[in-house]
Amino acid sequence: MSFTNLYYKRAVGTPKACFVCYKPTTTVLATINTVDFIYTCDNHLTDPGFASQVGESQDGVDSGAKKLGLSAEEIAKVKEEWEERQRRKKEKEKEKEQGKEKEKSNNSSKEDIAKNSAPSQSPPPAAATPSTPSTPSHQRYTLHRDIFAIRLAEHRKRKQIAQAKALLPRLPGAPRGPLPSY
Repeated sequence: MSFTNLYYKRAVGTPKACFVCYKPTTTVLATINTVDFIYTCDNHLTDPGFASQVGESQDGVDSGAKKLGLSAEEIAKVKEEWEERQRRKKEKEKEKEQGKEKEKSNNSSKEDIAKNSAPSQSPPPAAATPSTPSTPSHQRYTLHRDIFAIRLAEHRKRKQIAQAKALLPRLPGAPRGPLPSY
């Protein structure tokens, strides 16, 4: 499969025909990397036969946890254990850095020690915050399986046409002269 059945609702400046009713619309459903996009009216987004909105959870893990049958306490326990491991890891890294700094200061001359003891202008290392991947804040939708199958078929067809056009110049031409008689 080329892309997943997860589309984000976006607004565009130029209205184009709706995929279903051909009325001009400025609403687009697009995949995360814009591999596929589909113009659609807001009315069709409420139709369960066309698309259904994916519910946003607080932590983003509730829907996955429900599928696995995990309770909120179990999730909180795992989160706490993970955070504790991350804290220990950061402490070990700080200890290693401090050990390296001590070795450097012991090996350097007295002048370097005097320079290092003066207050430095560089900012202290910032506390590492867990970086969250940037996810779009748009509404998320999944297309009905039949509509999604149509989108996949169109995408596959476009890809095959592009491959055929790329292959065409390498194929031999048809004979132009008369056929020999035997």
